[in-house]
Amino acid sequence: MLLNHKSESGSKVEYTKTMRISVGAGTYVVAVSGGVDSMVLLDLLRQRPGMRLIVAHYDHGIRPDSAEDRKLVQKTAQAHELPFVHEAGKLGAGTSEARARKARYAFLERVRSASEARAIITAHHQDDMLETAIFNLLRGSGRRGLVALKSTDDIVRPLLEYDKEQILDYARSHSLQWREDPTNADIKYTRNYIRSRILPKFTPGQRAELLILLERLSAINDELDVHLSGLLHIQPALNEIDRAWFIHLPHDISREVVHEWLRRHKIRDITKKTIERLVVAMKTGRGGQRVDIDDKHVLEIRRDSLTIVPRDTKPAARKKAALFVRTDGRLTRKK
Repeated sequence: MLLNHKSESGSKVEYTKTMRISVGAGTYVVAVSGGVDSMVLLDLLRQRPGMRLIVAHYDHGIRPDSAEDRKLVQKTAQAHELPFVHEAGKLGAGTSEARARKARYAFLERVRSASEARAIITAHHQDDMLETAIFNLLRGSGRRGLVALKSTDDIVRPLLEYDKEQILDYARSHSLQWREDPTNADIKYTRNYIRSRILPKFTPGQRAELLILLERLSAINDELDVHLSGLLHIQPALNEIDRAWFIHLPHDISREVVHEWLRRHKIRDITKKTIERLVVAMKTGRGGQRVDIDDKHVLEIRRDSLTIVPRDTKPAARKKAALFVRTDGRLTRKK
């Protein structure tokens, strides 16, 4: 459904006219779905000096009318003389949110790499941040999952300080066009249920309190990550951990160390089950054993060390014990 709103009057609309985002100059891939959030993001970014924007649209192929989203984004990009890239995923109806997200980000990363862009910019906002925290809390995520939605070096999210209503007000006051995805109203998807049934029940005070708690947790996470980086810094190599040192760590600390170690190797989709499996193997596995991490990496366990290596790396040769024989009353090494 295509929506086009004319300017309105009112104090809140006047506020949104001063909506500001902070993004450094450079080349960026902007993820634009055609929804109101990403259309507002694109409108804000195009006005900033020193920005080279590549508009990227991924059609999941889940809805029969999804091609209309692409047409709107392409028309808008052309109107602002911005390069436009798109890909049709053809994932099909019933595709899970996780699979759709993985395919979308893989496409965005390919575009970023090909264009040598500084980062990807997405239109996630404050409501998305609260939704993600609740979603991951229900899934039993650890400390990182509750504050997972934030800007990083690779993905910039400049709208996180704005809520959905502010974004809608901006779109209306600037007469922007956007499309509504009807699947966003389907509460069989957990995120949609949280968005439509849980978040609206929060009072403004409760919402503000949750945001403060998430901000504090994020600061605590940053401090813990600094300490974990220090622990990994004293290891023999970036991809190697001293096994004796690791075995003597408390179990909870071991899990945190492994999680940070995997993150440093840019290993994604790290689950609690994977972390627990690796920790147990690292402490109790036999020397020479190889343990799967993901489809690209394995863990090599040796008597004195633990190493992350590419899956196609040949297993490390085991050192043979030296054999000595007695010759003329002396011990000599047998060749």
